[in-house]
Amino acid sequence: MALDPAEAAEYPPELSRLPPGRHGLPRDFVVHNQRERLIAGLAEAVAEKGYGGTTIADITRHAAVSRRTFYEHFDGKDECFVAAFDTVTEQLRERVDAAFNAEDEWPAATRAGIEAMLAFLASEPNLARLAMVEALVAGPVVVERYDAAVQTFLPYIAAGRKGASKAVLKHLSDSTEEALVGGMVSLVSRRIVAGQTEDLESLLPDLTEFTLTPFVGSDEAARVARA
Repeated sequence: MALDPAEAAEYPPELSRLPPGRHGLPRDFVVHNQRERLIAGLAEAVAEKGYGGTTIADITRHAAVSRRTFYEHFDGKDECFVAAFDTVTEQLRERVDAAFNAEDEWPAATRAGIEAMLAFLASEPNLARLAMVEALVAGPVVVERYDAAVQTFLPYIAAGRKGASKAVLKHLSDSTEEALVGGMVSLVSRRIVAGQTEDLESLLPDLTEFTLTPFVGSDEAARVARA
């Protein structure tokens, strides 16, 4: 299935349509290109129809590849979704980690990490919906991955305990970090469901203050949040 020039221009370079015929590209490049296009195609199809309503035909149509090519890479829709989810969460972690580690102080690092998360999700509405909403209805394998992905963000929050006073530590429960991350995920997911993905970055002050307050107090949390 061919794309016209206008449609092809919508793809990022790494997801662009391969040149027709004997293009002479290395096999590894072709395989990577097709796989990434299928992942992008699944994200577009799921955003359009939801996970339950998406078919292999929908995915291949958006990816501009054949059904045969799809099955060269994935056994079915579920496997393709898992690959897409893993790709999104890996990219998200990389951005959060880089932003967090670029700051010297934990409060500023936390704000930077939250900012990176919101910026990435806001810039990729289809991927945001796939990872934050559709993953919860895509079957037990994906739900398990979703829970594991959420857990990987707990250490960033837990780092706040290192600089906290004894009085503060006394009032922190063992589940504080999990509750904070869960609260952020819940709010972000509700905004995505409401069709407000592109406005996610406006949540930065509130999410920063919400996350920092248990560790540094409300006044300092508010100051950092609105810096």
